[in-house]
Amino acid sequence: MLILVGLGNPGERYAQNRHNVGFMALDAIHARHGFSPWRSRFQGQCAEGLLGRSKCLLLKPMTYMNESGRSVGEAMRFFKLGPDAVTVIHDEIDLAAGKLRVKTGGGMAGHNGLRSIANHIGPDFVRVRVGVGHPGAREQVHGHVLRDFAKADAAWLEPMIEAIAGNAALLARGDGAGFMNKIALALGGEGDKQKKPAEKPARGEQSE
Repeated sequence: MLILVGLGNPGERYAQNRHNVGFMALDAIHARHGFSPWRSRFQGQCAEGLLGRSKCLLLKPMTYMNESGRSVGEAMRFFKLGPDAVTVIHDEIDLAAGKLRVKTGGGMAGHNGLRSIANHIGPDFVRVRVGVGHPGAREQVHGHVLRDFAKADAAWLEPMIEAIAGNAALLARGDGAGFMNKIALALGGEGDKQKKPAEKPARGEQSE
């Protein structure tokens, strides 16, 4: 079983924020794959269904971003799973807007939602890092992630969200490299087969 977590903040005022791209992705997965209706559980909104042949719980913590780990930890303990059964979709300022990487473990890169999850279940969960770009100065980061996506971002955001939903079964079976390749192709990239050999990725990270 997989617990697929999307990070964000609850409420309409945050719905289109960069920080809420995890919620956006889970909503698209939910709609595309015929999951059960959303219901309140584990301090969040959750739904159950299948991704390919894999049983999956979708989980949107309603604790606000900085306390996301309370929700994730409660769900993981209930199902008697380890952190390797948890995959978290979140915004990433250290990736250019429109880029995506899948990584297992590692640091938190200043992301309070990830830090909270690591505090509750440890760091060895899978992260799907959706690039939202860096504003350029550290003091501008808070405002950047809590602002809505710019209109120009729709050119990559909408196809990326659809591609995440359409290829979520690859995540469920642990094929992070295949998932990233599909996302790259959906956004007009060439995919792994056409690219020059890349440098060896850092431990726990798969390259496009």
